Amino acid sequence: MKIISCNSNLPLAQSIAKELGVHVSSASVRRFADMEIFVEIHENMRGEDVFVIQSTSYPANDNIMELLIALDALKRASARRVTAVIPYFGYARQDRKPGPRTPISAKLVANLITSAGADRVLTVDLHAAQIQGFFDIPLDHLYAAPVQTRDINERFAGRDLMVVSPDVGGVVRARGLAKRIGADLAIVDKRREQAGVSEVMNIIGDVKNRDCILYDDIVDSAGTLCNAAVALMEKGAASVSAYITHGVLSGQALERVRNSQLQNLVITDSIQPTEAVRETPNIRILSLAPLLAEGIRRVHEESSISSLFD
Repeated sequence: MKIISCNSNLPLAQSIAKELGVHVSSASVRRFADMEIFVEIHENMRGEDVFVIQSTSYPANDNIMELLIALDALKRASARRVTAVIPYFGYARQDRKPGPRTPISAKLVANLITSAGADRVLTVDLHAAQIQGFFDIPLDHLYAAPVQTRDINERFAGRDLMVVSPDVGGVVRARGLAKRIGADLAIVDKRREQAGVSEVMNIIGDVKNRDCILYDDIVDSAGTLCNAAVALMEKGAASVSAYITHGVLSGQALERVRNSQLQNLVITDSIQPTEAVRETPNIRILSLAPLLAEGIRRVHEESSISSLFD
């Protein structure tokens, strides 16, 4: 087994390698003067089972190109099998045509990864489950829920919990967490007038005197979460926390979270947290390294991935 890391999240790659008892193989990912990307692998890869770890987070296009070029380099180095480990799969929100003459960019990115030479993909909490079908190669879909459930059980033991989906589209995801922790489910009914702007309309479910946990896969501008927290507190919730897998946190998101009624926003390191994220007092970070390491180990050993979540 060989672990290769591009530039998007080297600390996570190093943590995964440590969990597996291997080292991150020597490689350089650098830029020419005109910002073209160049990848060079400094170890023999012939006949190896190679895992390339790269989130396609900001800057998304640069990170995608790094991944594609690394995949091409490994195929030309005669690696036996190359798995793209993508903790955060970008462009996943463009998974359908919301209007005429618009792209399905998630499918395009899937085609690019396949054409570049990936034999399979390992990813975490896709924004839309149907993206698995966009790939013509095997895709293993991991869920952060076991990591988040463990943290919730440790920190909210004995509390009267209510899992809340911040929108109707996330009900299936939130219901899964509620089932895991034995809690009830509520839904925030919101109307989005334009991209990046959300307006909370109503809360479906009785949240009075309950400790509410907002649960979703991506937090970007944080407007939805912060508005939902206000609405829940107005309905009598005892407290509001949020558990989100991918902390995109763009624009004024950190300021919103800092000034919000969220007691805690708990994200994972699928996207490398910036120093500003780490210094925000009501944000905590859970590591996906043990989960991803176990997923990689099972792929390498040809054993069951699904049994991780039974």
